[in-house]
Amino acid sequence: MRKPELAQAIADRADITKDEANRVLNVLLEQITQAVNEGNVTLVGFGTFEKRHRGARTGKNPQTGEPVKIRASNTVAFKPGKNLRESIG
Repeated sequence: MRKPELAQAIADRADITKDEANRVLNVLLEQITQAVNEGNVTLVGFGTFEKRHRGARTGKNPQTGEPVKIRASNTVAFKPGKNLRESIG
């Protein structure tokens, strides 16, 4: 499911216009992004978004086999909650 499809589903279920649903979805995503940048975000039953740091490391170029330096970076991890895990089956 893509973002426009999700906005349409929200609009249908909440009995609001698609534009209103799109604004709500954008605000929700902005808030989650901002909160993850500051720490963890836990949506009980759905899951937890967590900012993780990856240290610098050495990788390998798959074409040549030469070692490649990979810089340290931050990433986001998601751990699904119990309800989400059980609904998937």
